[in-house]
Amino acid sequence: MLFHGQQVLALARRHANLVSETKQWNICAFHSSQWCRKQYLDASQKTFNEVALDEHANDKVVLVDFYAEWCRPCKMISPILEKLTGDTHIKTGSGRSLDLVTVDTEKEFELAQKYQIRSLPTVMAFKDGKPMNHFIGALGEGDVRKFIQQL
Repeated sequence: MLFHGQQVLALARRHANLVSETKQWNICAFHSSQWCRKQYLDASQKTFNEVALDEHANDKVVLVDFYAEWCRPCKMISPILEKLTGDTHIKTGSGRSLDLVTVDTEKEFELAQKYQIRSLPTVMAFKDGKPMNHFIGALGEGDVRKFIQQL
């Protein structure tokens, strides 16, 4: 049986209890490892530091979704971010690959304080280990695509 991207991702999510603590998902195009995308769901501060603050990762942009379980707008935007960062055809304006890190602000309170997260959801883009842009609130898919295009 042959599966395609979205089907593989759906099967992986169903079996999330078999995945490591960081719930890392690799979504790669078969023709090129250059566009390999990673999703780190419910990341710890250690994972955030390793992925978003990696100043040597000059081939990618990392979207960090600061959220809380009780936040309804967060639940609206999370599937959009997962879908777009998982789609190997979506590119940043700079042509860089796109990874996703989600951070539960209730669990990682110090991290949320460090980046002055005052409203949820807040999505920050990191490039070369530094925050470069952000938006607040649950944008629609078209607006998130425009945001990604500006990166």
